[in-house]
Amino acid sequence: MVVDNLGTIFLALSDPTRRAIIERLSQGPATVNELAAPFDISQQMISKHIAYLIRADIVVKTKRGRESVCQLQPEAIKLVSDWTHEYRRFWDESFDKLDAVLTQLKKTEARDD
Repeated sequence: MVVDNLGTIFLALSDPTRRAIIERLSQGPATVNELAAPFDISQQMISKHIAYLIRADIVVKTKRGRESVCQLQPEAIKLVSDWTHEYRRFWDESFDKLDAVLTQLKKTEARDD
């Protein structure tokens, strides 16, 4: 289940417009009109991007009177962060092992010279 959620989240994060929306929402809630303002695309297209972020559980949208207000759901981003942290640890350990092997090879070469 985590992998399916991650796949949806990564697809949502793959688009620069959606990443910009997320960045804006990291500063606090915003209306759909506020989110659309910096972009040179239709409100309908912004709504489609927001819908994608909602499907990925990155954003939640609520009605406040006649306006729709979007808010970031940090749990989804934390899921990505936790997943990448595990792989970073793997790569750090792998590079440490490689570094140890290279250090040993250098010592061996220095002795042979």
